[in-house]
Amino acid sequence: MKKRWHIGLMTGTVLDGNIDVAFLRTDGKSIEEFGYYNLMPYDEEVKDLLIKAIKEAQIWNFNGPEPEIFSKTEAALTNSQIAAVQKCIKLLGLDKNKIGAVGFHGQTVLHKPPSKSSKGKTRQLGDGQKMANKLGIPVVYDFRTKDIKEGGQGAPLCPVYHSALLKKIGAAPTTAILNLGGLGNLTCSSEKYGLIAFDTGPANAPINDWIKSFNIGQMDLDGEIAARGKVDENKLAAILKNPYFKVSFPKSLDRFDFSYKIAEGMPLEDGAATLTALVGASVGKGLDLLPIRPTQLIVSGGGRKNPTMMQEISSRANIDIRTADKYNWRGDAIEAECFAFLAARTLSNLPISYPKTTGVWKPMTGGVIAYPS
Repeated sequence: MKKRWHIGLMTGTVLDGNIDVAFLRTDGKSIEEFGYYNLMPYDEEVKDLLIKAIKEAQIWNFNGPEPEIFSKTEAALTNSQIAAVQKCIKLLGLDKNKIGAVGFHGQTVLHKPPSKSSKGKTRQLGDGQKMANKLGIPVVYDFRTKDIKEGGQGAPLCPVYHSALLKKIGAAPTTAILNLGGLGNLTCSSEKYGLIAFDTGPANAPINDWIKSFNIGQMDLDGEIAARGKVDENKLAAILKNPYFKVSFPKSLDRFDFSYKIAEGMPLEDGAATLTALVGASVGKGLDLLPIRPTQLIVSGGGRKNPTMMQEISSRANIDIRTADKYNWRGDAIEAECFAFLAARTLSNLPISYPKTTGVWKPMTGGVIAYPS
């Protein structure tokens, strides 16, 4: 019997103005088929709201009432993603009764990992019940809150899907997956040590913000600006003294924990070069924490398209790197596919977070299921 289609929706912290929509045929245990995938752009109004909401979230910092802009942004974001799913289903001519669920990540506006004195906090915008009612399809959303309440980091959540991808190609325990979105996160899996994952450090987010601060674009396309610059090795060494890089896993970051402002005062090219080198160096630091140091990384996410970043990872982390595309994976779609996979797991009451991925005390289910009313 064929597994059911599930739809994953993702909008990352990199704020590229797109909704990632991915169809995956799965039961939440294995991957049967990669389905349709597309990037559906937000209207400029929605993108502007998201940027403002994230800025206000930094000021709010979980203190007092939520900013008023959250409700307006949540409604606009939810409506946009409902329209994106409807468009894709119509384009495919797919009977919605053949869809198991939609995995709706929403937009992270603020994420604070736990400390020794307090539990973590996280906030994603997205109205899953409204989406379920409009689509007539079950929607799984709010994936991180339960994990946080049980003392976990709430992130990363992709490891269980990464593990399924590695199993699909019969990868050895010395092969790991590195996703380069706004942040970098690493997943490895072995019979002896189980599933391990954590955020390695900053990736595209501070570089994009650095380029935007000069009003010359949204990103360092193909790493060309960084390639023209010179890495400030002294500044890089100082940044790498941050305690985060020595702390053992599980651990996670907020998008702004490493701001582009660490490059303030530098010329455009040198700042881009130094921030890009930081990605490579932080991946190396992360690999050194693992019980078995991988010999190969399969890289997904937007950062894999940046040759300068890939070279920095290869040389500073001293590892063989391959893009996800070389394994017939869709390097841009993996995060969205992940939430389709997690939706299927949630419907089957299977765990989505683990002691060595988020720090919860035992493997745990997560996500809220909204059924159409």
